[in-house]
Amino acid sequence: MSGAQGLYTPAILAAAMELTKYPWNEAYGLKGTARSRSCGSAIEICLSLDVDGNVSAIGLKPHACAVGQAAASIFAQGVVGLNRDQLRNARQSLATWLADGGFTPDWPGMALLEPAQKYPARHSAILLAWDAALDALSK
Repeated sequence: MSGAQGLYTPAILAAAMELTKYPWNEAYGLKGTARSRSCGSAIEICLSLDVDGNVSAIGLKPHACAVGQAAASIFAQGVVGLNRDQLRNARQSLATWLADGGFTPDWPGMALLEPAQKYPARHSAILLAWDAALDALSK
């Protein structure tokens, strides 16, 4: 495969389908959104926090490409138990990794997204879930 077709692998498509495990829940108190200016993909997120301010539950409404959805699935699988500062640091680490390479961010499942480093037009779609969560946590 060549071009972006090499990015939409069976593993990426399978990860995108995992989002069904994280349905939207109006009862979750925090809601945020993020949109990619480069491709128009968007994500809405709802979060619930525990008494210590750590994410305890997540719901998603994806309106994104398969890569953005796969990244959101990876995000959802690793976000429970983290607080706003940890998410901000993870988002920065991910953005740096996408732009410059180097060490893979310490987030479960991140290796799945390694091929996306070659596609800068998809980087903002990959960051959507982190950005939407930070939007929710800033309210």
